[in-house]
Amino acid sequence: MIKGIGIDIIELDRIKNSIEANTRFVDRILTKNEKDLFNQLENHHRKVEFLAGRFAAKEAFAKAAGTGIGKLSFRHIEVLRGVNGAPIITALGYETYRSFISITHSRDYAVAQVVLEVAEL
Repeated sequence: MIKGIGIDIIELDRIKNSIEANTRFVDRILTKNEKDLFNQLENHHRKVEFLAGRFAAKEAFAKAAGTGIGKLSFRHIEVLRGVNGAPIITALGYETYRSFISITHSRDYAVAQVVLEVAEL
């Protein structure tokens, strides 16, 4: 049974400006595992896309959960790569739920959509 659906869109320039204005911004958004992936990226634009995608994914997850960011923090939610390279999303306190995620980028935006499903017993 579907618990919720969330979607978020973010401007890449907004993320780029946040990275440049606040050295702690990346640490506020990414978990340690995500930051390891982020630091492996050599291209600055790709880093902006990566961070924007994670930001949008976490906002979308919080919307699907019905809490919004606040009760869930950005660092309670983690987006990694599955075995085939597609993103997988998990969150503290939502281990019994199944989640489905899609992230996309354009020249100016990153968009993520999350479907959160209550696992059948």
